[in-house]
Amino acid sequence: MNERVPRRLSLAVVLFALATLVSATEEITEFTSAELGRIAAHGPWPLPWTGDPGNRVSGNAAAIRLGRDLFFEPRLSANRRVACATCHQPERGFQDGRAVARGLVDDVRNTPSLLNVRHQRWFGWDGGHDSLWSASLRPILDAREMGGNAARAARVLRDKAALDCHYRLAFGKPPHASDPELLVNIAKAIAAWQETLVSPPSAFDTFRDALERKDARAIAAYPAAAKRGLRLFLGRGQCATCHAGPLFSNGEFGDIGIPFFIKPTGVDPGRQGGIKRLLASPWNLLGTYNDDAARNNATGTQHLRPEHRNFGEFKVPSLRNLTLTAPYMHNGSLATLREVVRHYSDLDEDRLHADGERILKPLKLSAEETDDLLAFLESLSPSEALPTPVAPPAVCGGRIIAVAPAPTPSRSGR
Repeated sequence: MNERVPRRLSLAVVLFALATLVSATEEITEFTSAELGRIAAHGPWPLPWTGDPGNRVSGNAAAIRLGRDLFFEPRLSANRRVACATCHQPERGFQDGRAVARGLVDDVRNTPSLLNVRHQRWFGWDGGHDSLWSASLRPILDAREMGGNAARAARVLRDKAALDCHYRLAFGKPPHASDPELLVNIAKAIAAWQETLVSPPSAFDTFRDALERKDARAIAAYPAAAKRGLRLFLGRGQCATCHAGPLFSNGEFGDIGIPFFIKPTGVDPGRQGGIKRLLASPWNLLGTYNDDAARNNATGTQHLRPEHRNFGEFKVPSLRNLTLTAPYMHNGSLATLREVVRHYSDLDEDRLHADGERILKPLKLSAEETDDLLAFLESLSPSEALPTPVAPPAVCGGRIIAVAPAPTPSRSGR
């Protein structure tokens, strides 16, 4: 009698394992081979590190430490209260939770997250920058955001021994306001730090990798609703047409029917204005501050021209970390992910460009389909809160330098 109980238990364990394996196999085969290929194309994550050839201090330890400290430094701004971190708050996924950003004054666009920003091709909602370092320079100088200048920046660097030391180590010279490269160097250091901001794998990434290696237990752990939402994302929703690849973004621009009017009378030209601004900028990759001597990284900029259809187009954002980055869209007009899904479900086709690609159609989702798609989108965010980035060690002169905590920037910017 006693001998039979362990045997029965062992048999039960084997049968359970076989049932789990069969169930996982069925879940693999419920996706077509084409769908499995498209799922695989959304990874692996994270992507391998690649330095920025246009930024000579990309990956440089001294520049990364300098950039981190300057990111949290409000004294770069005209009122000494606004830092990069005022809008890009680490605890909020490096955005601010507001509909539109607020620096020295209110802006007209939503603050984009900086997580995984190093993998982008164009920067900003309108793609008005072709490098991360030039995108990091504009807010410092913009009168609406920080209103900084070279003289103020030089004082900030000289007033703190650690900042001065890291600047000298990264760029091989002291910081002087008269140096035309000073602000560009500061921006390149801030960009070097932003390149380290990478989000961890999500539940979707675990599922995607499990499908590749046919890991039954890991496959079974991914919620059924998320699997149904994934199929909808790949199929009838056509979401993956634009939200493609490991970033869940093709990095391009489009009109999705979100108004581009700015109250009371203005309009936001979107990509068209961004292209014009980029081509006129002295800090684009065609200019003298590009550290890639061959200008191989400037081909896209060289052939860029504004077109009529670009008016009112905005960047296709990454879908990673969505649960951290509400509200949504270029103007922050949709407060929740459910509102975003509803927007695509009830899309007003008459609102879309007449001369653009007619990809979008109203999805007309049922309540269950809406919940499934939301379950999938939520699975693209880490299951736990992101850890606060740790300051990289100081590296000046080969010795550790005690650096005082950065001043806490104003959350209102005023």
